[in-house]
Amino acid sequence: MSVAGPRDLAERDVWVFDLDNTLYPAEHEVFDEIGERMTTFIARLTGFEHEAARVLREKYFLAYGATVVGVVKHHGASAADFLSYVHDVSFDAVHADPELAGLIERLPGRRIVFTNGARDYAGRILAKLGVTQAFDEVFALEDADLVPKPQRGAFERLVARCAFDPARAVMFEDHDRNLETAAAMGFATVLVGPPAPPAPFIHFATSSLHAFLRGLVEPSIDRSAGIA
Repeated sequence: MSVAGPRDLAERDVWVFDLDNTLYPAEHEVFDEIGERMTTFIARLTGFEHEAARVLREKYFLAYGATVVGVVKHHGASAADFLSYVHDVSFDAVHADPELAGLIERLPGRRIVFTNGARDYAGRILAKLGVTQAFDEVFALEDADLVPKPQRGAFERLVARCAFDPARAVMFEDHDRNLETAAAMGFATVLVGPPAPPAPFIHFATSSLHAFLRGLVEPSIDRSAGIA
């Protein structure tokens, strides 16, 4: 899974990070609470029982990349109302990560958060992690006109809004289907999380974002080899 030749990360100077389960782990209870609130919103909107609403929530996520898209498209709900309701949760389980902030700040060039989450939610999470100042820009679902990853349109809006060449960019992400789109556009890709089957669009894979970033910013570590 190593990136070689023109894909060597040493040639890249735009660093694009997914938020949830990439900058911080999904084991946090906040995910369970958000999921439950999504189910409750859908149940109230449709009149479905809880389990049917949960199944519909998952169906929309798999179909569109973000549950809100299905809720708006099929039920005429307000995206703003949905996002405000589901993200009205406690972030007490999310803690500051000064090491991560320091590593990201040492990356040369621009640093961008690219999330299917809402802008307000992303801002609150980044603040809790203590990494807000490490990033130059945040590109959230509203900025993509509710077009989520992995749709190519989301990436095209990101590139246009933030004005960079994908051939100079690296995408860090926990969902391999999002990396497939990124790779097709010229991004170098890093899959963050548990081991996954090899795929041509996954150029690097790591179980530890911290370790991978240390390999990029510390000269003693070879950055041209994949880090598992």
